[in-house]
Amino acid sequence: MREFGYERVFDVAGAVTLIGTDPDARFLGGGTNLIDLMKAGVERPALLIDVRELPLDGIEFALDGALRVGASVTNSDLAAHPEVRCHYPALAQAVLAGASGQLRNMATVGGNLLQRTRCGYFTDLTKPCNRRIPGSGCPAITGEHHNHAILGASEHCVATHPSDMAVALAAFDAVVSYETADGTGELPIAELYPPVGDTPHIEAALPPGALITGVTLPPSPVAAHSRYRKVRERASYAFAIGSIAAALDVQDDAVRDVRLAFGAVASRPWRARAAERALLGGPVGAEAFAAAADAELAAAEALPENGYKVTLMRNLVVAVLTELAEEAAR
Repeated sequence: MREFGYERVFDVAGAVTLIGTDPDARFLGGGTNLIDLMKAGVERPALLIDVRELPLDGIEFALDGALRVGASVTNSDLAAHPEVRCHYPALAQAVLAGASGQLRNMATVGGNLLQRTRCGYFTDLTKPCNRRIPGSGCPAITGEHHNHAILGASEHCVATHPSDMAVALAAFDAVVSYETADGTGELPIAELYPPVGDTPHIEAALPPGALITGVTLPPSPVAAHSRYRKVRERASYAFAIGSIAAALDVQDDAVRDVRLAFGAVASRPWRARAAERALLGGPVGAEAFAAAADAELAAAEALPENGYKVTLMRNLVVAVLTELAEEAAR
C-alpha cells in the first residue's frame, strides 16, 4: 500500500471542495470495500477524505410518505430501524443478508451503493480486467465465471454487482441524492449504474467529485408486503449467487401491484420489468409466476458454467411470490 493523505471533514460543502483539489482523492465511509481494494493495490488514492462525521445519518419519513435515508447511516442502523422494517421489510432483510454484523456496523448506505465488483480477476493485479484497465480484456468469459452475469453483460465484462441493499432499492424505485461543487442533483437508482456495454470501467453515472448524500424511497404501499431472498454457497456471510427483492399486492385473486428486482445476475441490480408486466392484472399462482420469470429470463445469455442461474432465479421468483400470495390470502 502506498502512502496516502487523510482528511476528516464535517460539512458536505467542505467535502466536495476538498475532493476537487485532487483527482486521486477518494471519499472514505466505513471503508469495508475501499480499504480491501487499497490493500490489494486495485485502488491507490493519494488522499482519503473521511466523511463519517457529516450530518447525513438520519432516517425519516417526509410529509408525502417518502422515506429518506442519509448516506452515512450504517447498514446496522438501517436494518434495525422500526419504520424500515415495517414499511420496507425487503430492504431490512437485504441489509441483514449483505454482510457480517461487524461489517454492517461500519458500512454506510452511500458506500454500499458504490462498492465494486468482487470478481476475482478484478482484484488480481496479475490478470487483465477491463474494469481495472480498459481494453485489457475479460478473462472471466473463458475462465472462472460460475458466479458471473447472465443478464445485461457484454463481451467486455461479465462481472456482477455485489450489493444486496441496492437490489431492494431498485425494486422500490429509490432516488439517489448527491452534491458536487456545482450544486445538488438526483439520479434514479435505475440510472445510477450504466449498462456495462464497452465501458465497464464506468461503474456509476455520478458527476466527477460527487458525494452521495442520501437515498429517497418514494411512497409505495406494496413495499410493506415485500421480501428479500438470497441464495449463497454457504450459510455464513457470503456474496449472493442469486437473489430477489419482491413485493406483491393481491386483490380478488389478481395481481394489483408487483415489484421484482434480481441480484447477482448482472453488472447492476436488475429490475425485472418484463416479469412485472407479465404479472400485473393477472392471476396469482405458481404457473403465472413461472411464466413471468420465463418472460424475464428469456434474455439471459449464460456462460458454460453459470447456466444454473437461470433455473435458480426462476425458482426464486416462484417461491417468493407464492409465499407473498399466501400471506395476502390470510
